[in-house]
Amino acid sequence: MTDARGRIIVGVDGSEASIDAVRWAVGQARLTGSDLEVLTSWHFPSQYAEWVADEIDWDAQARALLEDSLASVHIEKDMNVTRTARPGHPAAVLTDASSSADLLVVGSRGHDGFTGMLLGSVSTHVAAHAHCPVVVVRHRES
Repeated sequence: MTDARGRIIVGVDGSEASIDAVRWAVGQARLTGSDLEVLTSWHFPSQYAEWVADEIDWDAQARALLEDSLASVHIEKDMNVTRTARPGHPAAVLTDASSSADLLVVGSRGHDGFTGMLLGSVSTHVAAHAHCPVVVVRHRES
C-alpha cells in the first residue's frame, strides 16, 4: 500500500465504459477510504500536421474531458479526488501511474474499440503490465 489511505487510479477517455469505471472506482474508494485519482492522457496524433496540432490546446481538452466525465458521477464532498491529464499514450501513462497505486481501474473498451470486443487495446495492455491489481469494468447497454 502506498499510504494508510490507499490510492486508486481510474483511467478516463470519455467513453461510456470509462464513465462506468469511474463510478465503480468512486464506490471502491468510498468503501476502502482510498484516495482517488482520475487520469486521462493525450498524445499528438501522427496524422495531424504540426501546424494544425500547435493550434490545439491538448491539455485543456483533456482536462475538459475529465470534468465532463465526472459530471455524471456522484462524488461525496469529503472524498479526496485528484484530476490528472498527462501527455502520452494511454496504455503507457496508465501503466506508469500504476507503480504508485494500490488499484488501477479502466473501462473494458474506449472510443477506439471494435464492436463486439470485450477488451480494448489499453485495457488489455494494463491488465498485462500494470504494477498493481487491475479492475476492468465492462459497460453494459441499458
